[in-house]
Amino acid sequence: MIIVKTLEEIELMRESALVVSKTLGMLAKEVKPGVSSLYLDKLAEEFIRDHGAVPGFLGLYDFPNTLCMSPNAQVVHGIPNDTPFAEGDIISIDCGAVKNGYYGDHAYTFAIGEIAPEVEKLLKITKESLYVGIRELKVGKRVGDVGYAIQEYCEAHGYGVVRELVGHGLGKTMHEDPEMPNYGRRGRGKKFVEGMTVAIEPMINLGTRRIEQLDDGWTILTADRKPSAHFEHDVAIVNGKPELLSTFAYIYDALVIESDEEDEFRAKELVL
Repeated sequence: MIIVKTLEEIELMRESALVVSKTLGMLAKEVKPGVSSLYLDKLAEEFIRDHGAVPGFLGLYDFPNTLCMSPNAQVVHGIPNDTPFAEGDIISIDCGAVKNGYYGDHAYTFAIGEIAPEVEKLLKITKESLYVGIRELKVGKRVGDVGYAIQEYCEAHGYGVVRELVGHGLGKTMHEDPEMPNYGRRGRGKKFVEGMTVAIEPMINLGTRRIEQLDDGWTILTADRKPSAHFEHDVAIVNGKPELLSTFAYIYDALVIESDEEDEFRAKELVL
């Protein structure tokens, strides 16, 4: 069942999402060769608590950490460890936080130093596909419209679109209806309505779409061990169209990147 939110609830969810956004922005300055994912995990937990929230992933389904940290061929759900990052790695950082009883949950894939051109293109196309999908989140459209748009955009570049892992509704629990696959057929699936809140998150592989799971019961990686990228935003339907609750602006501010990619999805200017 889709849980529709009031405008007041959506504003509370925005606060939760922005805690995650600020956490990712803080981490952006720390992602560099020689740093470990476990070190970043500890920074994130402290930052989230200092901002009046609690980590959304820690203990959820018995997950042991604050962040899902998935480097290179890992798709999602990687467990932080002491292995230092190396020049040329990529790392997906997926973060959740709970504030005012609502979840924020989004992700960004960072390049560590100079990365291979084909991997840089993978990150670019995956992030672009996120916004391609968000544009379809309008009253009267359906889940399949979002999935189809993402799938078509990524497969046109020869990439594998993961099927087994999907986006989801978001609210007082981490996973609400509807599931939001990154593949699909236009006009199929649940219809979008005013007040819906979802997490859209393309998980796109450089090679095969097929995946495997490690014995830790969490870590998902590509079957061919080629790199995978993951970007995620929290989005609400307001006045019939998509409005971002999360932002990458704090990341871009930290990395001195100029971008207008989010402008069309904002009802008002974001103040950093």
